[in-house]
Amino acid sequence: MSDLVFGYGSLVGVAPGAPIARLPGFARRLGVAMDNAVDLPGYKYFVRADDGTRPAVHVAFADLVEAGRSTVNGVLLAAPDLAALDARERNYDRVEVSDRIEVAPPGARVWAYVGSPEGRERFARGRAAGTLAVARAYVEAIRAGFRSLGPDEHRAFLESTDLGGVPVMALDRVDL
Repeated sequence: MSDLVFGYGSLVGVAPGAPIARLPGFARRLGVAMDNAVDLPGYKYFVRADDGTRPAVHVAFADLVEAGRSTVNGVLLAAPDLAALDARERNYDRVEVSDRIEVAPPGARVWAYVGSPEGRERFARGRAAGTLAVARAYVEAIRAGFRSLGPDEHRAFLESTDLGGVPVMALDRVDL
């Protein structure tokens, strides 16, 4: 049985030609965050693009939330190494959505990454403290990924996405 991942954010643009899929019953929003003041081995942090300083912010990322009649569009990506992807997606829990995804190949297991309780708590903490931000390059990469899928998919992305008024900052990613 092959494993596939439903990419609905930054993963959309990583595999040109990946099959388009839909996940009914969910909405996309910014909903998880990392604490930019904390170093995690093998992870990342962000610096201001203009001066290279490291701001004390909670950096937000896309999330899936259950949402009745909504449907989220995205792509299906081959996932030969789920353990490596789990490590990359450390603000999320991997959940099986095989029975809910539209357009999955027969016999495939389909996974989606939804915000972990800790990732969502950091988002809420950042919002409450006024330290929540999203990196401009991250938002632009997601938008570019959906634009590359064509105007209908870009429109579906816009209709199923809530950026929730999170301030956008010019941040550069630094990998540890």
